[in-house]
Amino acid sequence: MLETLALLGTGLLALILVLAVWEMIWKGIAMWRASKNGHKAWFVCLLVFNTVGILPIIYLLLYPNKKGRKR
Repeated sequence: MLETLALLGTGLLALILVLAVWEMIWKGIAMWRASKNGHKAWFVCLLVFNTVGILPIIYLLLYPNKKGRKR
């Protein structure tokens, strides 16, 4: 019984770590693009809300990177 609980705890910890890395990658990319595009509201929302990568992916799909654009 205790071995099962320990294994479940280890699996849960691994899942949390994988989700945290997933979130950090997507959030970092989306926040970088939001700051470059001057989208302050999106930047704050991405910073505040932890959505396991869903909100950053939505932002990246709504505002794709425009090739050839110079600033």
